[in-house]
Amino acid sequence: FLDDLYLLRDSLISHGDRIVAMQDLQALIRLVESFGFHLLQLDIRQESTVHTRTVTAVLQQIDPDFDYAAASEAERLQRLAAWIGYIDPIEVNDVALDDEAREALAVFRRMAKLKAEVGDEVFGTYVISMTHSASHVMEVMLLARLVGLCGHTGRDWFCRILVAPLFETVDDLQRSQAILEQLLSNKVYRALVAANGNHQEVMLGYSDSCKDGGILASNWNLYQAQLSIIALTQQFGVECRLFHGRGGTVGRGGGPTYEAILSQPPGTVNGEIKFTEQGEMLYYKYGHPETANYEIGMGATGLLKASATALAHCEVRYPQDYLDWMRDMAAAGETAYRALIGMPGFIDYFYESTPVTEIGLLNIGSRPSHRKKADRSLGSIRAIPWVFGWAQSRHTLPAWYGIGSALKGFIDSQPGGLAHLQAMYREWPFFRSLLSNVQMSLTKADMEIAEEYARLCDHPNTMVIYRTHRGRGQTGRADRDAAGRQPDAGAVAFAPAPLHRPDQPHPGADAETVSQRQRVGIRAGHLADPAEAVDQRHCRRHAQHRLSAGLRHGGLCTHPDEATRADCLHRPECRAGFAGVRPGAVCLHAQRRPGRCEAAPVKGSRNPPAD
Repeated sequence: FLDDLYLLRDSLISHGDRIVAMQDLQALIRLVESFGFHLLQLDIRQESTVHTRTVTAVLQQIDPDFDYAAASEAERLQRLAAWIGYIDPIEVNDVALDDEAREALAVFRRMAKLKAEVGDEVFGTYVISMTHSASHVMEVMLLARLVGLCGHTGRDWFCRILVAPLFETVDDLQRSQAILEQLLSNKVYRALVAANGNHQEVMLGYSDSCKDGGILASNWNLYQAQLSIIALTQQFGVECRLFHGRGGTVGRGGGPTYEAILSQPPGTVNGEIKFTEQGEMLYYKYGHPETANYEIGMGATGLLKASATALAHCEVRYPQDYLDWMRDMAAAGETAYRALIGMPGFIDYFYESTPVTEIGLLNIGSRPSHRKKADRSLGSIRAIPWVFGWAQSRHTLPAWYGIGSALKGFIDSQPGGLAHLQAMYREWPFFRSLLSNVQMSLTKADMEIAEEYARLCDHPNTMVIYRTHRGRGQTGRADRDAAGRQPDAGAVAFAPAPLHRPDQPHPGADAETVSQRQRVGIRAGHLADPAEAVDQRHCRRHAQHRLSAGLRHGGLCTHPDEATRADCLHRPECRAGFAGVRPGAVCLHAQRRPGRCEAAPVKGSRNPPAD
């Protein structure tokens, strides 16, 4: 199609109609060059266990003498590599497969079909969530081989699929270098990478690592993983792009885009970076031209600034003491966090003191809230409802717990500890971004409301657990002391939620607090007759939407109109729904654009108010 358009344009120009050729026709050519027939690339994501079960079923047909389920990792890699390089056609009987395996193979067949009909650009990255071993990546390559997306022609290797392992847990982040080294040392996989432009993409998960080890350990292990991954791929001569799976909340890797890019380790942003934007943030950041231009501009500025040293071949090094101190504090923070979540009855406390069980009532998310139904375990609950539940009950625990004790322990044990932390804050963008995000999250925690949720629990140790994790004041003070300032202005601009000092109680009289207190009562059955169960569910669902729109980082995707009007009090419908979210607030842009409810950036602020 594009060649036909070029032919039309060249013909018009050759016949003296250059003006006609360079108007609408040239505009159409540019659209096709930019977007093809697909507009945007579609990434595919599937969990590693699905691939393992599918490959096991496939090998039972094509290689019945090999017991894949019982094989060691080395044996799996050897057999997978052999079948990927197999030249002759491989036939699989779909009828003999179960529904899960048929569906998994159908995705690969559809990818191959669309790539053939529309073009290779129609799909971006195939992401393997919960990647724990090198065989998890090779399993995907075998499934791609079955449908003709990669393999060996008899003369050369070819590969038309970009596969990215996703390292999510703290343990997987620590082992990511070893897993990638095992992959790139495999001759078959290395040949496929070379055939695909010598490019490897690696995705890093923020949500599960924070749920697994706490925010301090999560951020530090992500920092270390990036350095080790880039060093390894450079050693193998492979270009690597890091894909950051950031969420909207701080507990899921959220924060201002500009600061987030600058906080990446030196040498890991080499002119390109990729990160996710969650559904609850899309409308806030890109719903209007003003905020979209601002957000893209800040992202581009951060990318250029972060890449400048690498492009100029200048090596940036931070004092080794900073890295050693951060390692020790991360270990202390993880110990404190794991001690909390490992307390007897803590998971019961989470389910009973947060509205996470009501998340199924909300029409949000592309995946169920649990990996396994009816399984009350930390491993079963997904990271998004984990953060969502704590945010809705105003604990915001994943975004700050453990960092206060780690900072205080460092100050108490290290001579000149506070001065060292303040120097780290001034000189190290990673540490500054971390503390600023924690400070912002603390503005949204309200332990008075959290205590009311805690009283809903049936577990006898409920209040003991509540008192144990009520370390918010210590975290706020330690965080602020390390930063050497009062609550950061950038954090305040980023958080149009109830604004107050982290060591002071939140004003309890605002309308949204009253609404939330009513919701606690409704959930406990104090405010409504049992016959009104349907109305209760509707009330809880509506309250969750309202609170999430006000907090902005509650892990919940709100209706665009509600999201736009979260701060806007100059319209009656906005005032009725959100008057209490920000006491004394006015529309942030009413003076600039009277009568319009749009999220326009405030002049002079570092962040758009929509963040």
